Amino acid sequence: MQKSTIQFLLINCFLAIVLVSCGSVTKNYTPKKLDKTAVEVPYFADSKTDYVYKTNITVYGHELSGIFIAKKVNDTTHRVVFTTEFGNKLLDFEISEKTFKVNSIVSELDRKILINTLEEDFRLLLKNKYLIQEQFENGESVIYKSEDGKRDNYLFFSKKDQKLEKVVRSSKTKEKITITFTLENDKFAEKVVILHQNIKLKIALNYFKSE
Repeated sequence: MQKSTIQFLLINCFLAIVLVSCGSVTKNYTPKKLDKTAVEVPYFADSKTDYVYKTNITVYGHELSGIFIAKKVNDTTHRVVFTTEFGNKLLDFEISEKTFKVNSIVSELDRKILINTLEEDFRLLLKNKYLIQEQFENGESVIYKSEDGKRDNYLFFSKKDQKLEKVVRSSKTKEKITITFTLENDKFAEKVVILHQNIKLKIALNYFKSE
């Protein structure tokens, strides 16, 4: 698919917002005594590693593909680059807990709603440490709640092996974003899926293994 076509689909699909509703986020969770006050996530935390993933984006039925590259450049900041499969750079930005800087972006993608969506997605994906206020559990997971401004983040750790398998970002009443991890080991995610609940957007990242 040509780059111009990809850009056109991205812009137009991000502009269409579909609202959904659901019940209380924690209604099926059992409250537990808090056993820790902070959680560290290792998956994108190694400054010596270039995290390179083949990317498939599904927006309102359209399939798009490219390459996602992330690198931790200092203690607080990651640099992220999106390219086409042919290596043409679409977006280059730096992101931390508090800051977001666009280094370069093709003009067709320079739309506020698109940039804000990607900023929220990848700040959540690349976040290395969460402060914990509450703890829950269900049949499969220990769940930690981390307050984040007007939103809450829920971290799901497997009871079987204590690995982080999912992060859910929510308002007080409904889920907004779900990130699931398929792990190669304790410190590396081989596959990541970012799924939005209020827009028809799915981003799948599959680790790019060089031959």
